Amino acid sequence: MSHTDLLLRVAVPSPLRRVFDYLPPKGEAVENLPAGIRLLVPFGRQQRVGVLLGVVNSTEVSRDKLKRVKRIIDERPVIPADLLKLLQWASQYYQHPIGEVISTALPTLLRGDHPASARGKKVWCLTGTGRVLDLASLSRAPRQQALLQQLQRQDRLDAEALAAISENWRPAMARLLEQGLVEITEEAVLPLVQAELRPAHDLNPAQQAALEEMVGALDRFETFLLDGVTGSGKTAVYLAAIKQVLARGQQVLVLVPEIGLTPQLVGRFREQLATPVAVLHSGLTDQERLAAWQAAGNGDARVVIGTRSAVFTPLQQPGLFIIDEEHDLSFKQQDGFRYSARDLAILRARDAGVPIVLGTATPSLETLYNCKQGRYRHLTLPKRAGGASPPVIRLIDVRKQPMDSLISVGLRERMRDHLSHDGQVLLFLNRRGFAPMLICHDCGWVSQCPRCDSRMTLHQQIHRLRCHHCDKEQPVPEVCPACRGTDLRSFGYGTERIEQALQQQFPGHTVLRIDRDTTRRKGAMQGMLDKVHSGEGQILLGTQMLAKGHHFPNVTLVGILDADYGLYSVDLRAGERMAQLIMQVAGRAGRAERAGEVLVQTHHPEHPLLQTLITQGYAACAELLLKDRAEASWPPYTYLAMLRSDSTDRDAPMAFLTQAADLARPLAGPHCQILGPIPSAMERRAGRYRAQLLIQAGQRQALQPFLAAWLVQLEAMKTTRKVRWSIDVDPMELF
Repeated sequence: MSHTDLLLRVAVPSPLRRVFDYLPPKGEAVENLPAGIRLLVPFGRQQRVGVLLGVVNSTEVSRDKLKRVKRIIDERPVIPADLLKLLQWASQYYQHPIGEVISTALPTLLRGDHPASARGKKVWCLTGTGRVLDLASLSRAPRQQALLQQLQRQDRLDAEALAAISENWRPAMARLLEQGLVEITEEAVLPLVQAELRPAHDLNPAQQAALEEMVGALDRFETFLLDGVTGSGKTAVYLAAIKQVLARGQQVLVLVPEIGLTPQLVGRFREQLATPVAVLHSGLTDQERLAAWQAAGNGDARVVIGTRSAVFTPLQQPGLFIIDEEHDLSFKQQDGFRYSARDLAILRARDAGVPIVLGTATPSLETLYNCKQGRYRHLTLPKRAGGASPPVIRLIDVRKQPMDSLISVGLRERMRDHLSHDGQVLLFLNRRGFAPMLICHDCGWVSQCPRCDSRMTLHQQIHRLRCHHCDKEQPVPEVCPACRGTDLRSFGYGTERIEQALQQQFPGHTVLRIDRDTTRRKGAMQGMLDKVHSGEGQILLGTQMLAKGHHFPNVTLVGILDADYGLYSVDLRAGERMAQLIMQVAGRAGRAERAGEVLVQTHHPEHPLLQTLITQGYAACAELLLKDRAEASWPPYTYLAMLRSDSTDRDAPMAFLTQAADLARPLAGPHCQILGPIPSAMERRAGRYRAQLLIQAGQRQALQPFLAAWLVQLEAMKTTRKVRWSIDVDPMELF
């Protein structure tokens, strides 16, 4: 067949669930073009960058209607064959358009026609003049003085380090550049290996046994659950296994749930591994992300640490995958391409024929179920490393007890005792802001969000009302908008209000509040953690940001201010999340030689879930939850998909889903059940009305064919033009 008869099959980013065939560029021989390269193609009235899926010789579209590729961008694939296979599988499983799936996986710069090469990292360093300049000469320019002082200490700083010194550092740096005191240069994105590595601690028998099991599987695919209590040394086991993989000339991919956990993990890895460690997360610049992506793909980066989207990082020689805090919901993308990074990593490890380790102190119910079914191997670290004792956990019954800003008398007394013995105290409340709402005492008006079925939270420090669902923000009114009264009162408690109360109750101690509001600025989180470790903050107060993976050796008391939020929720996973969060927060106490104490405030101390968790531990609590799931036929014993719909028209989502349900029932067969439609628990969010339709299947293999056939019919419905809709396979949030 002549090469002129060949066509290019391309994945183009669009909401259409299909691929597109194009004529080759004129005069180009395309028979040997590799899949995974980028092409510039006409698409409607625009030009877009698509990815070649293959060279074909037939098409369902008349050839005279096909458009011609404008330009071939790459000579070599930006997406290797193994990763392209994974993305095509993910597109089919999660029922999401292949063009958008591939676009999501690519670094931002590669989604356009940017060259598939990255520049080095920009750094600012001293000139000869800057090294010898007397800092006193800049006394009238304190910002310039601070920057130059730091440079004289460290010689060179990147943008992230500069942002930690001063949020508005660029104008001052520009003046230093003009004066010839500083110059800009580029350095490799991968940092140099430290000259002196910190020696590893000896592993205890449980850690050594887990390591031997993992190392014994380095030549094959196997999924391990590394189930270790907080402080049991899971990271030490990771590092020991990674060293074995590196000795074989292979690479390791480590996924963590949030950016906040990345610096400390990277720090530990760089202290002990004689190889460059690449980092991938949303806090990087586009150039930094592309450089790290390429360093992994060409094999220069032997260890890659990243958040959810790093699961799509190309690896030349994969040898081991690690998912730290595998239970964390952050591994599931909640909008757009709704994939599970944990589940895709397992699939990727299977295709590569290498092991994967799921590490956590509080395994997800799905993971525990897979262990019971023999699909995963369950490794346990039952004791804390270094001989540290587990914390003592007690419930505080706050019914009829006097409370001062959510702090009971008993908790306050224990705080004073621990602080007097130089211990740090950590208080947990998963509710930021000053107060959940503002209310008019004269007429009952409340600070309702105008765009959501939710109240706006009072942030007193910035004197603003903010909706935590749509980010709508407005000034705090001086008078009631309804009756013009002036008696406006805050109602309820958030971390900002608790911080204010703690400063009054414990005037001799520094309070550090760690939540999304205090860590918005780049480098702020690490700055807070540095203060914790230096002992500058004696009382730590925060949301779930404090619960995940942090090592606070001087924290001897943990107080959970409100444990009741998950006991009676309609959310399927509320009990599981509550138990995980309590145990994760409790694990911050007593990590060193000092014993830890955990106090959990509740109005329902007799609740069986709380009692089981406190008296028998997380494993027993998980067994109780799994039994409830089995009796109710919920995951992991069944499989779910959620069709969501939203519109500015109140009635349109339910009308669309009602019609969708009518189309679904003839296709459902005996193994799929159609539940709904119903309005979402928060029906109006960001000015749009929302509804949902749940599909429950007894067998996974029955769900996928049903969804594929159903979505074809949904796309043909006229009512789709009146709504936005999406499908969520294996949803983590049901209401």
